[in-house]
Amino acid sequence: MGHAKTSYVCLPCRASYKQSYPAPYDRARERRCPRCARALIHVGSAFAPPRRRDVSAWRALSVVLHAGIRFHKNCCFGGPGYRPRTLSEVKAGLVRAQRTGEPIAKALLSVDQGVAGP
Repeated sequence: MGHAKTSYVCLPCRASYKQSYPAPYDRARERRCPRCARALIHVGSAFAPPRRRDVSAWRALSVVLHAGIRFHKNCCFGGPGYRPRTLSEVKAGLVRAQRTGEPIAKALLSVDQGVAGP
């Protein structure tokens, strides 16, 4: 049986890496990008990275990650759920947060943003 892995991303390189979970005694250790040596962001095991060429999707992901949203599996719901994948969805979420006063992270994860999607 293999070891469980989780995802880390480097936003400047637009790269995602699967690595083993940190040991309990090693949680303070910072993971580094093998390309640029910057700190990696732990995004969770249910993360699906956009294609490297999709700059717009990486910009949207950057806003989502800086809002504190991560992609961890949930035993009851089967996955991380909805997340905005385009800049227009991110902008709609930010407008909703400003209009309603709800936290940005909650507004970004809301499906009902008035944006038509597939």
